[in-house]
Amino acid sequence: MENLLNNPLFGVIISLGAFEIGKFIYSKTRMAIFNPLLISVTFIILVLLKFDIPFESYSQGGDIIVFFLGPATVVLAVPLYKQSELFKSYFVPIILGIIVGALVAMISVVLMGKLMGLNITLLRSFMPKSITTPIGIEVSKTLGGEPSITIMGILITGITGYIVAPAVCKLFRIKNYIARGVSIGAASHAIGTTKAIEMGEITGAMSSLAIVVTGLVTLILAPILAGIIL
Repeated sequence: MENLLNNPLFGVIISLGAFEIGKFIYSKTRMAIFNPLLISVTFIILVLLKFDIPFESYSQGGDIIVFFLGPATVVLAVPLYKQSELFKSYFVPIILGIIVGALVAMISVVLMGKLMGLNITLLRSFMPKSITTPIGIEVSKTLGGEPSITIMGILITGITGYIVAPAVCKLFRIKNYIARGVSIGAASHAIGTTKAIEMGEITGAMSSLAIVVTGLVTLILAPILAGIIL
């Protein structure tokens, strides 16, 4: 048993198996709350706790999967490429919308955190919550935050966006496919983008674009904002 736990394949297999379980449950329910990622994370945590498995044993394989987050994010450029002409036509409003979204995401989480009395480390860790994990980890390190907390914030933000995005668009009558995609991608990165892709090709393409630009804007402006508002 010890040899199995110390093998990187353990983390890989349990991660893939948990995600397949999540996909199966979602396929049967089609309910956003049963997002495959949420189900798989919950399943893995329960298994580690139930069998008293050290996180270090799981992370040997889990880190291998994390390594592929970067390349997986790059793949999101494919739908954007297909809508490149549309992007050129609405370049200014798209870029401005993404920049505003990135700024609001960082400023709002700091203000809310201060109201709740969070310490400075948590505030710095949560600032990059709305960008994709590989960039978020680097921003968190730059700010002096805790990457593990940042990952948790990114995960919660993405799953929340995945669940509520359709309802928010309906509530505020956001019918424009470009506006939908930009808002979802800027607010809830790659996880939210999976829902945007389900909502339409244009929405998915704009959400993919928003992931990249939001990441760059946050990378550049987060240290400046941190010096001003923290």
